[in-house]
Amino acid sequence: MGLADLHTHSTYSWDGTAGVDEILEHAAHHAGLDVIAITDHDELRGGLEGREKARCYGLEVIPGMEVTSADGHVLALFIERPIPAGRTLETTLELVGEQGGLCVAPHPMARWTPSLSEDVLRRALADPDLAEVLVGIEVWNAGLVRRGSNLRARALAETLPVAHVGDSDSHLAWSIGFAATRFHGHTAGHL
Repeated sequence: MGLADLHTHSTYSWDGTAGVDEILEHAAHHAGLDVIAITDHDELRGGLEGREKARCYGLEVIPGMEVTSADGHVLALFIERPIPAGRTLETTLELVGEQGGLCVAPHPMARWTPSLSEDVLRRALADPDLAEVLVGIEVWNAGLVRRGSNLRARALAETLPVAHVGDSDSHLAWSIGFAATRFHGHTAGHL
C-alpha cells in the first residue's frame, strides 16, 4: 500500500511557511509518503519545482494548485499550466480537464474558508463530463480546526460517486502527512 498527501502548501502560497526542499525532505524521510501534491493557493510553481526535485528525495510529486473558484476552493492535480482563479466550479473543472488533470474538493462545506457547498458539488457531479474530472472529496482535512467539518464531508462523500481522500492541508513542513490517503501501489499512476 502506498501513502499520498495531496494537499500541501509551500512558500509559493501566501500563507505557506516551508520551501519546496523542506517539504520534500519531510515528506520522504519523516512522513513516509510515496506521493505528494504541492497545491499552493492559485499558484503552480511550487508543484512544478517539486516535481523537478522529487527524484533526489525518492518521492513522486504531483504538480497542482488549490484554485480559488467563484464557488470555493478546488484542488487541481496533474496540471502543467496555471488555472485562473474566480471562475465557476464548472469552468474550473473544464479547464483542468482540458489538461488531462483531476480535481478533489478540499474541506467541503467547511466554515471560515472558501469551500464548495453540497449543492455546487452535486450539480457538478450530475454532469458526466465534469464527474470524470471531479473524482474525490477530502473527507479528512488535518488542517481544519473544527472536527465537525470533516464529519459533514464524510457524510456527504458517502452519498456521492467519488474517492474519499485524507490530506494534511499542511502550511508547515512538520505537519505534512498528518492525514494522508492509502492506495494500492506506490506511484501516482495507481491513485
